[in-house]
Amino acid sequence: MKYKFAVSGAADEGMCDIDAPQKAEEIGREVARQGGILVTGATSGIPDFAAKGAKEEGGIVIGISPAASYQHHIKTYKLPTRYYDTIIFTGFDYSGRNLLLTKAADAVIVICGGFGTLNEFTIALEDNKPIGVLTGTSGTAEEVRGLLSKIDDPHKHGSGKVIFSEDPKDLINRLTVLIEKEQKELKTSPPIGE
Repeated sequence: MKYKFAVSGAADEGMCDIDAPQKAEEIGREVARQGGILVTGATSGIPDFAAKGAKEEGGIVIGISPAASYQHHIKTYKLPTRYYDTIIFTGFDYSGRNLLLTKAADAVIVICGGFGTLNEFTIALEDNKPIGVLTGTSGTAEEVRGLLSKIDDPHKHGSGKVIFSEDPKDLINRLTVLIEKEQKELKTSPPIGE
C-alpha cells in the first residue's frame, strides 16, 4: 500500500528559512523515492515546492483545494496546478480544506508555516496521526516543540508520534516506520492489499 504524506507549510516562503524551499523539494523527492503519495493543500509556497520535488522524482501528487472548482482555484484563490496529478476541489475554504487534508493523510509533515500550518498540526495531533516536523525551516516548525512541552495535555495527544528532524530523508524514513507500526497493530487488514 502506498502511504500518503501531507505537507503542511507556509504559502509565503518569504517567512521561512532561506533553505526551506529546497528542503521542501527534497521532502517531496523522498516521498516519491520511498513509493509514497504526496498530498498538499494545493497552494503556493512550501507545499508547491514539495509537489515540484515529488513530480521531478516521478511521484504522485494530490492537491486538496479550498476552492469549489478549477475556475475558483485559479481565478479567486490564485493557486497553482502545475505539479498535481489531480486536485480535489472542496469548496470548504481554508479551514475546511485543512481538516480534509490532514484526515486524508497517513502522516503530516510540517515545514516552516504560520497559523494555517499550526491548524493542520493541531488537527493531526488531535487525531494521533504520525507527524514529522522539519526543523531548521522557521515558523511553526520551530514553535511546536515548545508548545508541546508547555501545554498540559492529560489526553497525551500525539504521544510518541511527533518526530523532529532537520534531514528530509531521515524524517520520511522515521515516519514510514511509524505508519508501518500502526498498520501492523491493526486488528483487520487494510482495505487495499500490499
